[in-house]
Amino acid sequence: MTGAMPIRGRSILVVDDELAIRRALKSRFEDEGAAAESAEDIQSAKEKLAKQDFDLIVLDHRLPDGTGLALLEKMSRDGLPAEVIMMTAYSSTEDAIRAMKAGAADYVMKPFDLDEMVVVAERALERRALKGEVSRIRDKDRSEGSVKNLIGRSPSMVELREMISRIAGSGARTILIRGESGTGKDLVARAIHYASPEAARPFLNITCTALPEPLLESELFGHEKGAFTDAKQAKMGLFEQADGGTIFLDEVGDMPASLQAKLLRFLESKQFRRVGGLRDISVDVRIVAATNRDLEAAIKAGSFRSDLFYRLNVIPLDVPPLRDRKGDVTLLARHFSERYAEEFRRPPLDLSAGALAALEAHDWPGNVRELKNCIERAVLLGTQPMPTAEAVPAADAAAPTAEKNDAPAKPERVLVLPEGGIDLDSLTRDLLDQALERTGGNKSRAALLLGIHRDQVRYWVKKYGLTKWIRVRPKKAAEA
Repeated sequence: MTGAMPIRGRSILVVDDELAIRRALKSRFEDEGAAAESAEDIQSAKEKLAKQDFDLIVLDHRLPDGTGLALLEKMSRDGLPAEVIMMTAYSSTEDAIRAMKAGAADYVMKPFDLDEMVVVAERALERRALKGEVSRIRDKDRSEGSVKNLIGRSPSMVELREMISRIAGSGARTILIRGESGTGKDLVARAIHYASPEAARPFLNITCTALPEPLLESELFGHEKGAFTDAKQAKMGLFEQADGGTIFLDEVGDMPASLQAKLLRFLESKQFRRVGGLRDISVDVRIVAATNRDLEAAIKAGSFRSDLFYRLNVIPLDVPPLRDRKGDVTLLARHFSERYAEEFRRPPLDLSAGALAALEAHDWPGNVRELKNCIERAVLLGTQPMPTAEAVPAADAAAPTAEKNDAPAKPERVLVLPEGGIDLDSLTRDLLDQALERTGGNKSRAALLLGIHRDQVRYWVKKYGLTKWIRVRPKKAAEA
């Protein structure tokens, strides 16, 4: 086949008033394995479209009872999903523009070569497949970003969902989400976006601790060609890419001071400059920031700007820790059990009364993330029945309490620098590998051992090529 999307198995309708063209195209498409039909005018085409769905329609411009362009525009208004290739013997720039605006995949001049028409058809079918994939991804994003995924019947969760709905419809452009690590601040940010009128626009997120400061600035604001050594071409940053949509800044409390100033300037002016740029760029984006830090304490310590805090804190949202809504533990456990049983094609957990009581008795210092990991592990390892005593919290016994601020005690000295120096990259790679080995690949707990954020662990795993610690979720078996 000449194209990326073969014609074989596709349904194609050829609409043309010339019998020779209809027969030639129908025969050629059938030779390629397509199920082809033909129609000589608009009326007969409508009758066939009413009876059957087609993947592709090859449509002549001038027909005995009207124009193919008019039919195309009607199909576009009706939301017909088929791709359309327009044919004409009469060249007109205006008609070509109208056809493309109405959604035509291509515009072919007569006479044409049959082999070339096959290539055009394959290209149109590839476009249809890509549109279907984009639609599927958008539907998946909307589903995963639904406010319904914020599970809980506790008063605090009911109030949180109500606030999200009000914020999403208010047109608010700056929201600050606060809560402990693992409470689901990212889910709240997505729910705000996908419940808003801008749901079809981009939702882009970045963790402010995941990248070194120069790379973080480039990711956010973009850079011009030659701005630094590796800037071989200009690059759009997330602010430009998300124009009209939402930027989620996770761990904003740990943003470097110089970037805090640039973010403040953007919030006040809605303008920024790329790294190395000379002109201001204006965009309209919603900023949703999140942090698990005490920003008031950070302001007093001089590590966070007070003016940025007040600019971000226009609409504050607090996500409650799981220990303050123990009644939601059972709902969450059952939800995760069903989710992972379906994802990994395993039987759901036997969540007996004893197991649920043990889950509810645990403090869950890692919040919903810790509970989710516990249930996922139990589903994967086939822990049946679910443990009913101290064994439940023991699975995450190494997790620190919230009061310890997710940081292990630091020894006075880890090693003594050799006289000849060391290769810092090799040392970092070795320590990271050891931490992941000790925690069985658990990046959150490896981060605790190293005193860094889990996103830095993910970044270093990719940077140093530690592929054995890059987890790949098993794909679902194809439907029969």
